[in-house]
Order: sequence, then structure tokens, then C-alpha cells
Amino acid sequence: MPVAIITGASKGLGRALAAALAARGWDLVVDARSAGPLEDAARELRGAGARVVALPGDVTDGGHRAALVAAAGELGGLDLLVNNASVLGAEPLVPLADHPLAGLRAALEANVVAPLGLAQEALPLLRISSYLSSYEEVIPYRGNAPYIGDAGNARAYDPHPYIGNARNAGTSDSSPYVGVKDGPKGMKRTLVPAGGAILNISSDAAVEAYPTWGGYGSAKAALDQQSAVLAQEEPGLRVWWVDPGDMRTDLYAAAVPDDDASGRPLPAAVVPGLLGLLDGRAPSGRYRVAAGVAAPDGAGSR
Repeated sequence: MPVAIITGASKGLGRALAAALAARGWDLVVDARSAGPLEDAARELRGAGARVVALPGDVTDGGHRAALVAAAGELGGLDLLVNNASVLGAEPLVPLADHPLAGLRAALEANVVAPLGLAQEALPLLRISSYLSSYEEVIPYRGNAPYIGDAGNARAYDPHPYIGNARNAGTSDSSPYVGVKDGPKGMKRTLVPAGGAILNISSDAAVEAYPTWGGYGSAKAALDQQSAVLAQEEPGLRVWWVDPGDMRTDLYAAAVPDDDASGRPLPAAVVPGLLGLLDGRAPSGRYRVAAGVAAPDGAGSR
């Protein structure tokens, strides 16, 4: 089964995405700062039949990040890393003239430094993932055939054929791409990344100048740029940085407590757009989800 790490998975978008992946048969490593809500979420996920490792902790802690990746390795590898955990830097949000500098540092640490730190830990496993959304359409080319038994049996597909050599990922001369059938009748092949994917949850505040959103928005803007560079440096992976659009979440309520968020969609409404990136093997880039569909959003998509 494919494996995902999802940070900030005890509630909101992280929990909704975890539930959708569990329903699809994914195994999960999930985290949150609060142990109680995280275990509640994990119990629900296990009810869907998923193997779930729930590790309470703070993504700004390097030891915690290492533990998350180690847990994924114990489950068999890593195919998707979701950097969803986030902090605002000030609650409620305030103008930049009044923004506490310690809060800005905390926002940068959680929204920029931690995602990079987790990606650095995860890259060896992500580089050797052979997961693609449709097993039946994949023709692997890297090393020995990553199938168990009959190569024509899609259900026997092994997404982690090289898990025993994870720390040497990226040192092979073989191509980090696989060929994909373009149609049921022909064998025309298109090169697509053969590794796993990184999904970084961004915000429209990264690209729009909203009053009081300057601290949080600047951290998300840095995450966007970091994601764009990582996509160039790791062409064998898919790197998506996604603005999920308006959502009714605890984070938004903490940011703007006086705003009526009742008309905003719940996080579950965003999930189909995120799953669409997986199902469509979308190229690296910035995306915005609207009406449950993720569409390329501005420069950086490729």
C-alpha cells in the first residue's frame, strides 16, 4: 500500500485529507501538537482499515521530524509528504506595525523551515517511490521490475522496490522517470516523474496583500518560493504548493475571530482537488482549489 505523512492531521484539512486517503487504502503517518485530538483522528482512520502511526509533536522539532520519516519507513516507504501544519504568528492577526517579531519567527519556523526540514528527511524515501495513481498504466523502467510475481498483475504492484537502499537514493545512473501508456491501444510512452510527491499547503495570502495577513502571508510566500526551487532541483518528484481557498477552520477562526465564517466551505470540500493532483499525476507547480478542482495558479507551474 502507498504511504503518506500528513502533518497537522488532527483536524481541518489535514484530517479530511487523511480520511480520504485511508478510504483509498493508503497507510498513514500523522502528527499534531495535541495528543488527544490526534489519537481521536487516528482511531477514525484505523476504522477505515488503514495502518496508522500517530505521533504527537511539533514539526519545528528536528527529532520529531526524523521520527515521522522513520515511521513511514517502517510502514514500507513514503510516497506522499503533506506539509499541512501551520501557525499564524499572531492570534488574532494584527497589522505589521504591531506584529510581534517572536510571532513572525514562529510563523517562519513552522511554515518554512519545518517543511524544508521534513522534506530533507523524507527525500531519500520519496526519490525511490514508484507510486503512481493508476498502477495499470505504469511501465517502470528503473532497475529490476518493481512487481511481485506476475508483472501483469496490477494488484501486486510494489511502490517501494528499493526500500532497503533508501539512503542511497539518487545515486543511481538510472533515469528518475517512468514511461506511461498514453492510450489503451498504443504503447506510446510519456516521461513522468517516477518518485513520490510533496504537497505543501499554501494560501492566497502568499500572493495577495491583505491587511493584517502580512506575517502569515510572508511565511507562505517563502514556502511558495522554496517549493518552486525544490521542484527544479528534484525533477524526479512532483512538488505541489496549493492554495486551498477559503475554508471554515479553527486556524481561520483564530486569525479573524470576529468574521462570520459560516458561509465558507468545510475542508472536506477541498479534498477532491488535492486527490485530483494525485490521480492526474499533475506536474509540479502552484495550484489553487476552487469548487473541488485544483487548477494551475500563476508562475511556477511546469
